[in-house]
Amino acid sequence: MGRLTTHVLDTAQGRPGEGIKIEVYRLDAERRHLLKTVETNDDGRCDAPILEGDDLVVGEYELVFHAGDYLARQGVKGEEPRFLSVIPLRFGVNDASQHYHVPLLLSPYAYSTYRGS
Repeated sequence: MGRLTTHVLDTAQGRPGEGIKIEVYRLDAERRHLLKTVETNDDGRCDAPILEGDDLVVGEYELVFHAGDYLARQGVKGEEPRFLSVIPLRFGVNDASQHYHVPLLLSPYAYSTYRGS
């Protein structure tokens, strides 16, 4: 059974990104369909897979991480608008039976991602 998971690591502080709101969209041409909204726990992960089973289908998806709110709560000073506020990550699912793990490595002025396991 396929599933979609994520986690957030605050690389500037060397700890999980707790309490980050993540919106999950499926893309249909240029239209975005909001599937759900989740939040990271104290380990920087979601309590359950974001999507799994029949909810994960072949296609394009977008995870939208609300990093600016998290950074503000961490006391990261910055002028408005913040350099990083909302981070969209678009990716494709070509085999819905697989596990797609899409983590976010975050700092106030940079981020990266990869397909994890």
